[in-house]
Amino acid sequence: MSKIPHVVILGGGFGGLSSANEIRNSLDSSKVNITIIDKKDWFMVGYAKLWIMNGSRTFENSIGSLNELPKKQINFIKDEIIEINTKNNFVKTKSENISFDFLIISMGAVLAPEKIPGLEANGFNLYDHNQLSQINDKLNKIQSGKIAIVIMGMPYKCPPAPFEASLLVDSMLRKRGIRNSVQIDFFSPAPITLPAAGPEVSKQILDLINSEKINFHNSEKIKEVKPKKLIFENNEYDFDILLAIPPHIAPSVIYNSNLASEPGFIPIDRDCKTPFENIFAIGDVTSLAVTDLISVPKAGIFAEGEGITVAKNIISKIELNEKSLLFDGKGGCFLESGRETASIIEVDMFTNQKPSTKLTESTSENLSKKINFEKERLSKWL
Repeated sequence: MSKIPHVVILGGGFGGLSSANEIRNSLDSSKVNITIIDKKDWFMVGYAKLWIMNGSRTFENSIGSLNELPKKQINFIKDEIIEINTKNNFVKTKSENISFDFLIISMGAVLAPEKIPGLEANGFNLYDHNQLSQINDKLNKIQSGKIAIVIMGMPYKCPPAPFEASLLVDSMLRKRGIRNSVQIDFFSPAPITLPAAGPEVSKQILDLINSEKINFHNSEKIKEVKPKKLIFENNEYDFDILLAIPPHIAPSVIYNSNLASEPGFIPIDRDCKTPFENIFAIGDVTSLAVTDLISVPKAGIFAEGEGITVAKNIISKIELNEKSLLFDGKGGCFLESGRETASIIEVDMFTNQKPSTKLTESTSENLSKKINFEKERLSKWL
């Protein structure tokens, strides 16, 4: 190991920022160098996209700049990662090779709308920040017809977000006085609304969207999108506006570096280790199984928890302390109602080796907590 160990972090999202800040808050720059590499230079809490969609936010007011990181003695390189060399411990970007003593892979999941024939030509990608203002414009112009919200692959990021989107769309239409003229249909390949949350919470979410006359269609696996028509394995449905949650895959560099098999994610255990010494993987780029059928959801709060776990273990190694922590699997996701309230899905993924989930009451206080959660992350990390 070099005199001052170098921790390189791939990705400036929840996992990358939480781990970098945890290490830096414990060890100063005389003890460890930290570098974050990301091809974009901004960070956004994912659920802010829904506020841009409904017009209550702009993109510019929803991001923090990764260029602020050097003020915290965390190096930031804006570049594209071409190769992860697990044998010789370096990362190749478009412009340089960067060697590391510890590597944290936190590159997130990549949206792959191209995997669904006809989607890009005939629908919107709800998770693409570049399309949100266009979606807002379409939702503000519709007078009557059908809006379809479709989950097109599992797993996907931020599991409650599509349901929140349906409720916020409902709210937009109500405010315009045209809700009774517009049908909202929600399609999922899963048999229940939120499989990772279990049947009880899934039923509560189903009741919530049904109460707003949003039609939930389960076990609908998409095959193709045609103009104004969804082609599923067993059914066809018409639409006027399509908001899609496209399939998610890992970045291609993960497959090229033999860290995962396409189209899957990096398999990890609760220590977040890869098979390679001092190389860790966290967040949406990973798959952490809880049971044969359930994995830790792809949500920022879990990436943050994994990031802090890995950071503490790296700090222990640098300080020659053999203490090793496991990710506790605890977290929570907000579910905004579209009626100025929100509930929280409280999650403990590893209680008695199985997930335990609970949906709190929908209150204005929880909506304030959601807004504050975003503010806190932006202010403490950047």
